[in-house]
Amino acid sequence: MKRSFPLALALAGALSVLPSLAQALDGTLKKIKDSGTVTMGVRESSGGLSFTLGDGKFAGFHVELCQRALADIQKQLGMSNLDIKYQPVTSQNRIPLVQNGTVDIECGSTTNNAARQKDVSFAATTYVEEVRIAVKANSGIASIAQLNGRNVATTTGTTSVQHLRKHQRAAGVDFKEVYGKDHADSFLLLESGRADAFVMDGQILAGNIAKSKNPADFKIVGEVLSVEPIAIMMRKDDPAFKKAVDDSLMALMKSGEISKIYDKWFMQPIPPTNTRIGLPASEATKAAWASPNDKPMEDYAKK
Repeated sequence: MKRSFPLALALAGALSVLPSLAQALDGTLKKIKDSGTVTMGVRESSGGLSFTLGDGKFAGFHVELCQRALADIQKQLGMSNLDIKYQPVTSQNRIPLVQNGTVDIECGSTTNNAARQKDVSFAATTYVEEVRIAVKANSGIASIAQLNGRNVATTTGTTSVQHLRKHQRAAGVDFKEVYGKDHADSFLLLESGRADAFVMDGQILAGNIAKSKNPADFKIVGEVLSVEPIAIMMRKDDPAFKKAVDDSLMALMKSGEISKIYDKWFMQPIPPTNTRIGLPASEATKAAWASPNDKPMEDYAKK
């Protein structure tokens, strides 16, 4: 009996710790553990970052990064299974759906800026974007100044046209905004001639051009309108979940694996049409991998 006392004491001590561990698990991690499911917000036409394969399947650089992060979280929580549900989101509804709990982690093409940081949290930046202008190759448009009197398409709920209007070379340039409900719809406005230009993230433009019937009919032109950190989005005030996602992403950055994943989606043929976007990782994106951070785009503008 005397020999068993230390063991009994140890067991009692261990049991007394268990409730505190259970209490420590809260927010999204607790939701995932309790339900056995997690909902990933995905985009249907966000270039190589996030796109639909049809039949409820989605793929892309950010989709794969989220899948890897969730697999790491599944291991940490000791779960034998984790059911990932895919919820298509748009530029308009992505933030509300994260805030109200419909979507647990948004893996699309969302810019991390100061205004959005008041409503949601962002993981470490995984892609740094340049907002550009796409036009038809025979349009004769090569700069912002040549958009005067033209119809310019952008996607509802995005910030691209705001950057165009604020650009110093846009002074005195009068253009009409036309809106697509998503990026594919905005590109269709350009493709069909209802818009003379489509202003959006460069990789989204490149992705839509690559998937078009005749990619040679389009080109990306003009000045860089803004430099924006693109990141995976989560609910605000959930530090444990953010840390879990960040830890997974930073491990990929440290090992160099993130570069291989990037090349898979941007430099190799991708489904469903096996077209190649052909957009090497920018120096700004590589810098974000080398020094992981969740700084908003306003910090990039200070440089």
